[in-house]
Amino acid sequence: MELRKTRTIILNEGEPETKREEIRRYFHQTFDIDEKLYETLKEDATFYLRADRLRHPLIFYFGHTATFFINKLVIARVIEQRINPRFESMFAVGVDEMSWDDLDATHYDWPTRQEVREYRDKARELVDGLISSLPLKLPITWEDPFWAIIMGIEHERIHLETSSVLIRQLPIDQVVRHPLWDICRESGEAPENALLPVAGGRVVLGKAKDHPFYGWDNEYGRHEAEVAGFRAAKYLVSNREFLAFVEAGCYQERQWWTEEGWNWRTFREAEHPLFWINIDNAWRLRTMVEEIDMPWNWPVEVNYLEAKAFCNWQSARTGRPIRLPTEDEWNRLRDLAAIPDQPWWDHAPGNINLEQWASSCAVDRFPYGDFYDILGNVWQWTETPIYPFHGFQIHPWYDDFSTPTFDTRHNLIKGGSWISTGNEATRDSRYAFRRHFFQHAGFRYVESSAKVEVHQDQYETDALTAQYCDAHYGPEHFGVPNFPVACARICLELMANRSRERALDLGCAVGRAAFELARGFDRVTGLDFSTRFFRLAARMQEEGYLRYAFPEEGEIQSFHEVSLAELRLDEFRSQVEFYQADACNLPEKFTGYDLVLAANLIDRLYSPRRFLTTIHERINPGGLLVITSPYTWLEEFTKKEKWLGGYKESGENVTTLDGLKAALAPCFRMVGEPRDIPFVIRETRRKHQHTIAEMTVWERVG
Repeated sequence: MELRKTRTIILNEGEPETKREEIRRYFHQTFDIDEKLYETLKEDATFYLRADRLRHPLIFYFGHTATFFINKLVIARVIEQRINPRFESMFAVGVDEMSWDDLDATHYDWPTRQEVREYRDKARELVDGLISSLPLKLPITWEDPFWAIIMGIEHERIHLETSSVLIRQLPIDQVVRHPLWDICRESGEAPENALLPVAGGRVVLGKAKDHPFYGWDNEYGRHEAEVAGFRAAKYLVSNREFLAFVEAGCYQERQWWTEEGWNWRTFREAEHPLFWINIDNAWRLRTMVEEIDMPWNWPVEVNYLEAKAFCNWQSARTGRPIRLPTEDEWNRLRDLAAIPDQPWWDHAPGNINLEQWASSCAVDRFPYGDFYDILGNVWQWTETPIYPFHGFQIHPWYDDFSTPTFDTRHNLIKGGSWISTGNEATRDSRYAFRRHFFQHAGFRYVESSAKVEVHQDQYETDALTAQYCDAHYGPEHFGVPNFPVACARICLELMANRSRERALDLGCAVGRAAFELARGFDRVTGLDFSTRFFRLAARMQEEGYLRYAFPEEGEIQSFHEVSLAELRLDEFRSQVEFYQADACNLPEKFTGYDLVLAANLIDRLYSPRRFLTTIHERINPGGLLVITSPYTWLEEFTKKEKWLGGYKESGENVTTLDGLKAALAPCFRMVGEPRDIPFVIRETRRKHQHTIAEMTVWERVG
């Protein structure tokens, strides 16, 4: 099967059965390339080495790309039966270097490489079967089950990049050469760089929902800008050009670095680019699986902070306004080159798409008019932190792909590298990383006095999350007590004469009840499946405040800031921690709790009985499970046959309370009678939801 010349799928044309086979081929090509990447690891033990201390060992990523398919297919309700719930929890989260990542090795009992390989085989077989059996009609849209399959394929292609960078950081004696991953053997002296004019003009970015290619949610919407004329470097910055920065001692001189950059350089004690090796004053380069004499005419590979420092130094040397291009400027340069989009390439127009080598090559190898390497070779850092286009919508099956990066701390990279395939190699792709992060990335500098616009929206504007911020931390409405506060208060009263060491707030949303429970518990863990909610709870714990914009009327908004200090909760921050997790498939480490609060959770679970019949494993004997719910069962969240109540059986009404009693009876006894807990969610100034949840309390027995 051809692995070096693949194309992302065109979703709106062709015959359905032909398209089905095209998707099947693309899926197996992707799985094969990914597995061949791991064939460069010397032995099983190599899978468990941590190439970067802030990232998981590679066994995680080997499992992650397969479990991703299963987890998304469950969320999309394409399948109900999991393959291995333990793996699908263990390999689900912790991919990226985020401040809230839980990377304590003591929490993980990694399976063997063979066990993960067997899991991958089962996942491959399952997905192949779905490709064969699912109904297929064109176009394939966001809501189509095939979208979930293509999402898994394109996600796996992203990890070709990230895993290859980690492999590149392993000790050289832990990797082996492989025919698919042979590098460019050509090198020489670098050409002298020059700044060339780029005509200004209009840039239009963003996809419509009927775009023919798969896309991640940050690609949709619309952005238009008038780009002023500027001058851009003819070539990517080469290793030779960057050597002058190193030899001038700039890694030791604070003046060239941003505050963030200098802090990183000091922390890492960096003296040169990560993949450069200095042996007896002779420079060498680490590629993915080899160390070679320095190819001075290849592009330098650095993070944003290093690229920015180089530009500052160049600006001071030349007296010109030298900086990195913005996303708009980079796209203007690409548009003027009139390069077709990836599915319509006869051959890759550069060192991209795995069609050339498994490494960079000379910066003067692939011309586009007067410029070189507009696409490919290495990604190109930009000045632009990623932001949502106007009209952005979160895809419900992957709500944490983009939103955690809309924090002005993740800068866009453009153009792709030698290993960029699929969506990554398309015009509209938008990938962003923390500025200290390493990819196969370098840069091209520009000369421009135009101001760099940072789309900095410090206020949470997503409608649902803003509603929850207000419901948790905002004022009371119509005299109805704050719901999470009321739940936590009752829980603390119930626990008055019981052990109060550890509590679990399951379905914590944006976190208020967890902080309130910390008034009476030594440690509180908050878990939520939605990254939209979890990241805000984590931000509140880390920074002590949240900001959100609330719709008042039409386009009129009000802006709010809430803080733990104002709520007299600041002293409890250190007792609270938040994680992302699936209540129906909790990681093993979440156990040993004296109290579990599941507020307004059960009628939003895809498998509520599974949750109820396993939650006793998390609670200490004599501990309490407190459940609240308005029992608003919807097939949007839970298939009807999995409802606990709200239906008729043999002509008789079955209530959710009946279902709770039946499911919990083996391990719990009910404490007291159910009670009503009202709550209000504000939608606009003149529209509110008033709901009554029922609270039941259950003591674990046995």
